[in-house]
This record gives sequence, structure tokens and C-alpha cells, in this order.
Amino acid sequence: MATVFDISSRAGEVERLDAEAVNSAKVRQPLYAARKKIFPKAVSGSFRRFKWLVMAITLGIYYLTPWLRWDRGPFAPDQAVLVDMANRRFYFFFIEIWPQEFWAVAGLLVMAGVGLFLVTSAVGRAWCGYTCPQTVWVDLFLVVERWIEGDRNARIKLDQSPYGTRKLVLRITKHAIWLAIAVATGGAWIFYFADAPTLLADVVTGTAAPVAYITIAILTATTYTFGGLMREQVCTYMCPWPRIQAAMLDERSLTVTYNDWRGEPRSRHAKKQAAAGNAVGDCVDCNACVAACPMGIDIRDGQQLECITCALCIDACDAVMDKLDKPRGLISYATLADYNANMALATAGGTAAIEPARVHGADGKLSDRIRHFRWATLARPRTMLYFAAWSLVGVALLWGLLARDRLEVNVLHDRNPQFVVLSDGSIRNGYTVKLLNKIPEPRTIIVTLQGLRGAEMSVIGIDQPADRSFAVKVEPDRARTLKVYVSQPAADVAGPVQSFNFVVEDKSSFETDTYTASFEAPQK
Repeated sequence: MATVFDISSRAGEVERLDAEAVNSAKVRQPLYAARKKIFPKAVSGSFRRFKWLVMAITLGIYYLTPWLRWDRGPFAPDQAVLVDMANRRFYFFFIEIWPQEFWAVAGLLVMAGVGLFLVTSAVGRAWCGYTCPQTVWVDLFLVVERWIEGDRNARIKLDQSPYGTRKLVLRITKHAIWLAIAVATGGAWIFYFADAPTLLADVVTGTAAPVAYITIAILTATTYTFGGLMREQVCTYMCPWPRIQAAMLDERSLTVTYNDWRGEPRSRHAKKQAAAGNAVGDCVDCNACVAACPMGIDIRDGQQLECITCALCIDACDAVMDKLDKPRGLISYATLADYNANMALATAGGTAAIEPARVHGADGKLSDRIRHFRWATLARPRTMLYFAAWSLVGVALLWGLLARDRLEVNVLHDRNPQFVVLSDGSIRNGYTVKLLNKIPEPRTIIVTLQGLRGAEMSVIGIDQPADRSFAVKVEPDRARTLKVYVSQPAADVAGPVQSFNFVVEDKSSFETDTYTASFEAPQK
């Protein structure tokens, strides 16, 4: 017989907890929510001016660099920065990198990585806020949008209005200029891979290679989509850096911070609250910081993944503080260590609520006990270690490029057969010898056989009797491959394997290089 438990009599003894599943049907959010449009308000201030300067410099570098000239002589391209895929060369002003010198490119990537760690540990996401291509192009697209549609309120009103002639003209004009910028972006990129003036003429006349048009089309689409349509979504959902930057930050890293130790309690009616004897912070809850944010966040909610530390909220807040005749810096670049010290002062060591009187003097200015950022804070062991590593890689890379050999020889021994016994009994080995002339001038290279008693060599394609030395002409900035046969009389063979050297020398520059090869012979 089944047992039935009656719990009705004990219902009063059961505690009901105030808990709800995060994926409950009542609170469940759609997996793919529609994007909420952001209409950043134009602001002015020191950080905005700095962003204008950075945008002008970065865009200028990107668009103008392929057109810079650098004289390398009559036998090399005169484009200052060129990735010559056809000839497998990378030219960067006075530096030329060959395929076998890819370590130099790897070194540059290491420097970029360590440099990013250095900047992030010192000043937070400064890369994201000022120099990231996504940030720079979004800023440029916003300039166009404001110029055509107006500032924030005008753009919101236009967006909410039904489509008419005016709205249609404004939108078509805006998107047309965006597409022109995107085309220029893709067009500028291809000029890094060929002579810019020549390629421009080919693109305009329709005679360029298909890959040029495909590249322009792809970069046009991505620039227009990321910079004009997706904007902050790229930083929030696509970029991995916000998710790993926390590992680079510590309590002395600079980040954009809302100083609630002086801003709280916030009030939109500060004068009435103060007259009533209530504590009032410096924040008047005007939302100027939110309206200025290109990411659409409220910095007063604390550090957030979406924040790119562009500091436009600082400019917006400082403008409000100036109007209210209050000290600037309610939102500022600050370190966690300084923030915690100031918060401890405002809360009496964490034992009470924030009290504005604790951080202000009788004259309304900030107390002398408030801690402010000092540049010396950046010079701490962590950042110095990053800087030392970055400098060390840079110096090693520069030394390696400047001290490298500009004349090289590489030798490959024939595998089948390893040796041949000639009719007179002498032993012959075959080699593929590659001479590398790494300067943009023609050279006459002397190839000499060193060691291997009694041996002589002959070069296929050079009409000269067998000898121990040959003069070979090598074109500028080219490699020349030779088929060389080395023969040794049987009486001089000292063993089944003998070592000897191929020595190459440029008499005019006194540059030399040596390759140690082996000479195979039958067992006696």
C-alpha cells in the first residue's frame, strides 16, 4: 500500500526563498536583440581635440604613405613603403627584407604585442579609444553624419520621422559619402602592393589585375559595414581585446573613472536639496556623459566591457562643471589606487555613506587630502619591464637588419647520384649554388673553391675551363642560381666524405660569405 505524506499541516514551517531562474520565461531576453541606435552628441575639449589630432595623423599616414618616394638607385623601386609580392620583397624606406628574413616581420609583430601590453597596463585601452582603425573610421563617419544630418537631437528627430524627400536626400547623401570613404580606404590599401601611380592609372582605366578590384570591393564593404552600420557593435561583440584587457590592468593603470566619491548622492535639484540640508554631490544627473558616449554606456555604472576610454565623457562632464562653477574631474582618468583612497576619505574609511563635505573644503573646492594622478605612477616595475622588453626587441631587430650580410651563398648537394666516377678515375660531385645579391646594384661575385686538395670546379653556362675560382655577374637585388661540378683526382681523395668551402667575395665592397659543403667519394 502506497504511503501518502500530508504536508499541509507543516506548510507554515517551510521557508519560501526569494529566488528566480535567470532563464525564466518571465525574464528571458531574446538571444539576438535588435540594435538600439546610438546618436553621440558632439563635444569639445582637450580630449576631443587630441582625438582630432590622432585621427588626422593616422588617416594621413594610411592614405599618403604609398605616395612617398625613396631613392634606392636605378635598379630598385622608389616607393618608400612597398610589399612587392611578385619579387618577394618588403621595402620600408632604407630597409629591405627578403623572404628568408621573415624573422624581421616576426620581430615587428612581437614589438606590436609587447607595445600593446605596455600601453594597456599604463593607460588602459588607449589603443581602442584613439588609434584603433575601427575607432578612427567610426569617428570619420560620424563627422560626415553630423555635417549632413545635424547634431544628436536633429539626428534623433530625423530618424524618428517618416521618409520624405528631405530625409531621403539626406540619407542618400550620407551613405554616398560613406561609400566614397570606404572605396578610398580599399583603394589606398592596394597601393602598398604595387607602384602607386602606375596602379592608380591601371585601376582607373580598367586594366588592373582582377585581384586589385576584388580587394577594393572587400575592403569597401567591410569599411562601410563596420564603420557606418555596425559601429560600436564591432567593439562589443566582435573584438577580443575587451575580454582580455583586464589581465593587463592593475590598481595603478589609468582608466576613465566616474568619481562617485564626490559625485554622489547625485541630484537634478542640487540647490533645493542643499537648502533643505540634504547631502548633495557634484553630479547633477544631466546625462551629458551618456549622450556624448559613442558606445552608448553610462560611465557612472562603473568599468564596463564596452568602454573604449575615448574620454569624450570627460570633456562633456567638464563642460557642465564649468557652467556650475565646480572643479573639473568628476569624470577623469584615474587609477584604482587613487580612487580607493579618495573613496575611503569620502566614506570615513568605509564606515559611513558618501559625504560630500569630507572631500570638499569650506570654499567648495576639493580638499587638499584628495589624491590626484601623478605621472610618476606610470613608472612602476610592470611598465618598466614591458618597456625594457619592447626596447630590447627593437634594438635587436634594428641591429640585425643593419648588421646583416648583403651577400650570401647557399649550396645544395646533388642527392642522386651523390658522386660520379669519370673515365680518368677522378670523382665528381654536383652542387646547386645560389648567390644572393641584396643591394640594388649589379655585382661581380668571385666564387672560390677553398680546401679539397687538387679539386677544380666547372660552372654550367660559363664558358671557362675548369678552375678553382670563377667571376659571376649577379643582377641587382636578385639571386642567381648556378650548377657547379667539383672534380677531384682519385689520387687526392682523402676519404669517403671530405669538407671544403665555397667562398664568395665582392672585391668592390669587401663583403664575403662562406658555405661549408661536403664532397662524397666511394669507399676504398
